[in-house]
Amino acid sequence: MSSVESLHREDDDYHPFKNRQVEKPNSTFGTLIHMVKGSLGTGIMAMPLAFKNGGLAFGALGTVAICVIYTHCVHLLAGTSQKACKRNRVPMLGYSETVEIVFSNGPTKARFLSKFTTGFVDIMILIQSVLTCCLFLIFIAKSIHDVVYNQLGVEWDVRYYILMVVVPVIFITQIRELKYLVPISLIANALLICSIGITLYFILSEPFTLEDKNLWPQWSTVPSFASAVLFAIQGIRYVLPVENKMKHPQLFLSSCGVLNIAMTFLISLYTLTGFFGYAQYGENTEGSVTLNLPANNPWAESTRVLSGVGIMFSLGLSYYVPMEILWNHVGHKISKRWHNWGQIIARFTVLMLLAVVAIAAPEISPFVGLVGSFGSSMLAILIPVALDVLIRWPHDFGWLKWLLWKNGLLVFFGLFILVAGTYFSIKDIVAIYQ
Repeated sequence: MSSVESLHREDDDYHPFKNRQVEKPNSTFGTLIHMVKGSLGTGIMAMPLAFKNGGLAFGALGTVAICVIYTHCVHLLAGTSQKACKRNRVPMLGYSETVEIVFSNGPTKARFLSKFTTGFVDIMILIQSVLTCCLFLIFIAKSIHDVVYNQLGVEWDVRYYILMVVVPVIFITQIRELKYLVPISLIANALLICSIGITLYFILSEPFTLEDKNLWPQWSTVPSFASAVLFAIQGIRYVLPVENKMKHPQLFLSSCGVLNIAMTFLISLYTLTGFFGYAQYGENTEGSVTLNLPANNPWAESTRVLSGVGIMFSLGLSYYVPMEILWNHVGHKISKRWHNWGQIIARFTVLMLLAVVAIAAPEISPFVGLVGSFGSSMLAILIPVALDVLIRWPHDFGWLKWLLWKNGLLVFFGLFILVAGTYFSIKDIVAIYQ
């Protein structure tokens, strides 16, 4: 039997979910918490700025559309992974493992890309995760810096605050099991949602008018809007690690399952924050809407504290994925008796390296945007679509091959985000260093 035939063989007697042996499975509610946390981060505070570029009408419609496209691509990735598990009789697959199996068993002309694409996915997830962790350290430090300066007038360099932040983060990043990270992610979600709630209170407590606000964008600002929304909402690197650890994985992709509930909540939250934030502050909208709040108001200041501490707890989940990838590559080289110490040392060492990068380059956000634009389009759109095409090839595309046409439109959108987002990110970096 050829490899293509093997890929398309349906083994009705093999059920991946029943054959999974997860030592410490995560509950459905715990998985929901992680999925919300994976997409809820610093990006939501920049949504009013995204609406400034997109306009109120286009911004609201565009945010919903982009988030729905992203959710669909997550369905494609998780669905393809589950099909590959069933057809190859394996209980679970990670992102890069799914890529390797689908490409290596796909059409002959695509097989030579298997190794390259597998390595590319791991490297992009690692780079994106590492830079995001650095950005989180800087965000936490700057939040504390601003509060201390506004309240006490003490002007310390942000680098000192990064050193302080690293101390509690050492303990958070030593948690290795998703099950034990659920309370951490729950605290992070609660703090961030409280911060957003207080921010919305300030936004809505003052009257505003829509007459002087843009409803539609200029063509030149559409790419910035689309890139900002996708970068803010996407958490594709968490999807399969979280789904693989579920006690009831069949509830992940169901119509009222974990993914759809999480994304419905997040889409509502992101759209409301962006719409009303821009409606209130207009052309004065800052990069983070918390900067528009009155600095002399304790409640306004609390948003910075809450978001900073919330992001600190977010590092638990953010750290999980890159460390899993790294450990999968090096863990087998270490004796099992030393695995515990190996994990402790590896996690501590990587955190120290991240702290050094954050201290050396506290203005790292443009580089995170560059990697985010490139990585978001590739990991969240283009590769999931390619996997769906390969696993369906050559006949499973429905009436008049409408699924193939639909995937073609998604590729066009992904390429638009890739080119436009990368261009504007490079433009921002050049502007900083001119």
